[in-house]
Amino acid sequence: MAFQGGRHFLQIPGPTNIPDRVLRALSRPTIDHRGPEFARLSLEILEGLQRIVHTSGPVLIFPSSGTGAWEAALVNTLSPGDRILMVETGHFATLWRNLAAELGLVVDFLPGDWRHGVDAKTVEKTLGEDRAHAIKAVAVVHNETSTGVTTRVSEIRKAIDRAGHPSLLLVDTISSLASTDYRHDEWGIDVTVGCSQKGLMMPPGLGLNAVSEKARRASKSARMKKSYWAWEPILSAGKSGFFPYTPPTNLLYGLREAIHLLEEEGLDNVFARHDRHAEATRRAVRAWGLEILCADPEEYSSSLTAVLMPEGHDADDLRGVILENFNLSLGTGLGKVKGKVFRIGHLGDFNDLMLAGTLSGVEMGLALAGVPCSKGGVAEALEYLQCARKGNVGR
Repeated sequence: MAFQGGRHFLQIPGPTNIPDRVLRALSRPTIDHRGPEFARLSLEILEGLQRIVHTSGPVLIFPSSGTGAWEAALVNTLSPGDRILMVETGHFATLWRNLAAELGLVVDFLPGDWRHGVDAKTVEKTLGEDRAHAIKAVAVVHNETSTGVTTRVSEIRKAIDRAGHPSLLLVDTISSLASTDYRHDEWGIDVTVGCSQKGLMMPPGLGLNAVSEKARRASKSARMKKSYWAWEPILSAGKSGFFPYTPPTNLLYGLREAIHLLEEEGLDNVFARHDRHAEATRRAVRAWGLEILCADPEEYSSSLTAVLMPEGHDADDLRGVILENFNLSLGTGLGKVKGKVFRIGHLGDFNDLMLAGTLSGVEMGLALAGVPCSKGGVAEALEYLQCARKGNVGR
């Protein structure tokens, strides 16, 4: 690609843009990870993550991707041959299913169309039929990054309770944490899985597990083989602010600064900002005459919007045109929707002007690529953003 001046617009749904303050924090000199300064750093971060996840219980940090955090959630709570109920909401739900099967779990995988979240009634029915309580856990993705669909996790917990079933509830929040309201304790989650490179505005490399007391009890009898992923050594060392192995000190510097940024803005304001940008994006998509992949407005994601291409047009061709001409990266379609959708990420360190630039690039790219669509998406989004700023969004 020919040289282009100006900044690159990274509008994939993660990794997201890293704020300058976080970048500067990442560059601090490394300190002794066995010393008192590190202990203070670590304990401050763990307390901050508890506030973000909304839990009074422990949060564990792994030097890992989200896939590592998935594995940690499974191997610490289950035994080989255990049954686990999972739901096909998209590419990442499918990958988590594949990981569970590779670990020797028996997966009941409820099929889905990749346009809807987890159906609570189906979960309740399936668990109600499991009278022997052979299913040991239900695992769902809160915000499916491949589709832009958000599952109402609190309804899944209610479904489990209505069925009178003792299964654990494991939830992937990798693309929702710090972007969408999420309440580990209040919603009765047993293991929350998170990662650093999306709403937490960090580079990849830190996986998270927040664990309930019920999950910790389950871990006492879980017989999955584990060493690096084992909770107890991390929890034991973490009481005094240390890790059982060499920690990623510079990533932790960045995470502390990211937590400061989130709390300076206020989590409720962070969520409102993400909601505003998501709605503005959806209004642009509708004005273009294109279709949003998520079929249920109650399940629209505030982290990203997946847009269906018209028949006969390839989403990756469009992405290439936009990248070449406007230095703007959009998310590709994954799995079953490869080539059929492009994804606009609007999470993390993001503001109204950045969204306006992103949508302008998409609108110009649609025209350059010859995709049949209407004009005026950017204008529609800008009008909504202006109304939202005035507190008048019901026009």
